[in-house]
Amino acid sequence: MPKIKYKNIKMQEKSLELIRLVNAVVDEYERQGYELTLRQVYYQLVARGFIPNNERSYKNLGNLINDGRLAGLIDWYAIVDRTRNLRRNSHWDCPEDVIASAKYSYMLDRWKDQPNYVEVWVEKDALIGIVSKICSELDVPHFSCRGYTSQSEMWSAAQRFIRQDWRDSRTIIHLGDHDPSGIDMTRDIQERLEMFGADVNVKRVALTMEQIETFNPPPNPTKLTDARAFGYIAEYGHECWELDALEPKVIDDEKAVLSALEKNYTTALADIKRNIKELQSNPLTQSKAYQLDFQRQLEKQISGILDNLSGKNFASVADYLNTCYQTGFIGAMYDMQGQGVPLILPINQEQVLKAVQKTD
Repeated sequence: MPKIKYKNIKMQEKSLELIRLVNAVVDEYERQGYELTLRQVYYQLVARGFIPNNERSYKNLGNLINDGRLAGLIDWYAIVDRTRNLRRNSHWDCPEDVIASAKYSYMLDRWKDQPNYVEVWVEKDALIGIVSKICSELDVPHFSCRGYTSQSEMWSAAQRFIRQDWRDSRTIIHLGDHDPSGIDMTRDIQERLEMFGADVNVKRVALTMEQIETFNPPPNPTKLTDARAFGYIAEYGHECWELDALEPKVIDDEKAVLSALEKNYTTALADIKRNIKELQSNPLTQSKAYQLDFQRQLEKQISGILDNLSGKNFASVADYLNTCYQTGFIGAMYDMQGQGVPLILPINQEQVLKAVQKTD
């Protein structure tokens, strides 16, 4: 990791001490696998009581880090800028290199046959790298809104969700600042997608007052220039909080993801039980008999997953996905065939769709 000196810059001892603190924070999070932005480094220093929490302090830290890099005291790779990146075509020296590169991008679509479609939207570019870590592992599409999402991108998103309307549900997991505009962005996403004809549930998971009370991130004064400040202050008071102020591991907490999965599976199991009850309450045609067997198999499979999740048998999301791959959809299909549920291949997709929709 390069510390390259380009200038001779004379610094006071207090500036050198702050640079040592910056390097300590960067090294701590690098060992955990995180790259921090300037804003995240700033909030870590504020939270630890090393610098005050105000705009002047933030600008001073930015200037100090700039000088520290030029003086060869801070690694040039240590702090990232996720908002400005070069785009260019990929190149290879020979066909073998293309094949070697392609093997790393080959991945089956884990969501192809799932009843739900999920995307993660985050308010700021600066945090997309944190969310990307867990989203990439779970194969979840994710997106940086960069404040209020542009009309063009919102319309494109609506068309994307409309193409998923064959699924049981479509969900956006939204993360944003807890300030007048950040709170309002969740509402804005929901309302504009509905206006464009998309049936989507926008679920705000951060930043919430519960998280603020739990993790106690450094507050900022609410900007009175924000047109939404009056309503925000009436409900939450004069302090607001940025998502950047949370430690990255809080956003990337795999245990929290597993807990959310458990809640979703619980909801899915309740839906399946309702389907079974409905099918049993009416005269069974051959098609409905197959549907009933299918729902019972799904009930068995999801109940097993819930037992494992409730028993805390998964140490990580990767552990959970590996187990699901081994005992997932394909395994359930073989179980159904072994128990007498007819599975004819190749399957007619229209017939499958009818069965899922419980129509004859």
